[in-house]
Amino acid sequence: MSPLFAPFSLAGLQLPNRIVMAPLTRSRAANDAADAMTALYYTQRASAGLIVSEGTTISQEGRGYLFNPGIFSPRQVAGWRTVTDSVHGAGGHMFAQLWHVGRVSHTSLQKDQAPPVSASGRTAAGAKAYAYDDAGKPAFVAASRPRALSTDAVGRVVQDFATAASNAVEARFDGVEIHGANGYLHEQFLNPHVNDRTDRYTGATVAGRLAFTLEVVDAIAARIGAARIGIRISPYGRLFDMPAYDETEATYLALATELAGRGIAYIHVMDQSGFDTGAMAVDAIPAQHLFWDKLRKAFPTGAIILAGGMTLDRANTLVGAGTIDLAAFGQAFIANPDLVARLREGFPLAVPDKATFYGGGAAGYVDYPSYRAA
Repeated sequence: MSPLFAPFSLAGLQLPNRIVMAPLTRSRAANDAADAMTALYYTQRASAGLIVSEGTTISQEGRGYLFNPGIFSPRQVAGWRTVTDSVHGAGGHMFAQLWHVGRVSHTSLQKDQAPPVSASGRTAAGAKAYAYDDAGKPAFVAASRPRALSTDAVGRVVQDFATAASNAVEARFDGVEIHGANGYLHEQFLNPHVNDRTDRYTGATVAGRLAFTLEVVDAIAARIGAARIGIRISPYGRLFDMPAYDETEATYLALATELAGRGIAYIHVMDQSGFDTGAMAVDAIPAQHLFWDKLRKAFPTGAIILAGGMTLDRANTLVGAGTIDLAAFGQAFIANPDLVARLREGFPLAVPDKATFYGGGAAGYVDYPSYRAA
């Protein structure tokens, strides 16, 4: 049998297979809260060993996309509880991805039209937020110039993450994934060319770069336990104006070592090599197998998940070799709610309609049929 379809224990959570539904922003929450259609969407895909929710914002300040379900109000918690109850009823397991976009936002999404916040005041060149344009209509618009968080305000954001994690448990998620990838707030602290701070969160040292993320992990662990925490990272990624820096490997291996000592459930690596960024990503680095070997040695206590350009053959090879523990599929789950069955049985995969990725209603969201129904 393919190793992909073997059961796996994720920090004590028994998964029926090693296929993960990766987080996918869909912008379908008209009132910024998960609803019945959200529940149907995820329940259709509950055969995945683990579902990681779309990025769910921890505060209004953390928003970078319209119509995205948050997890900072009682109404939003109740909406997500409807989703998780439905997914669990179908035999699925689900983590909430906790999200703060930092500078990849726009003043129209912020309270009182305030600037977004970040590790520094550096604008994310070329980045777009899904916000309101000058005519007040939803559109992709240039990210606004941010303001640097004060030292005290960083501590407040740490607590926002911890509160969101508590809310996720109240919403009956099985755990939470910290979104530390793709150019958002955590990566804005991790990258020394974005982080020009001089306080304890300084980008000038590895310890300073890691401080914010580790404080978030510790604050969440104090609320819900370390075994219910995962984190997504994108070493060598370049999304949203993340410049290359020499200490990338040292930074992420130091982070992995610290996370191993804390006993979190998993590290979820996002491979951006298939993205049109003109940049080097995880699978593009020289002697990439050495990086994976080093990551495994730095993080021997938990699982490693890989997402990005995933195929059945690639997943089987990497899982079979022990390079990763679980394989995450993103866009393939959009058009194939029964992706696990299609991969197991060798059925052809449907192709998603990119025009319906963001916004809209049921079309391109919950109307993709299973292979047998089709």
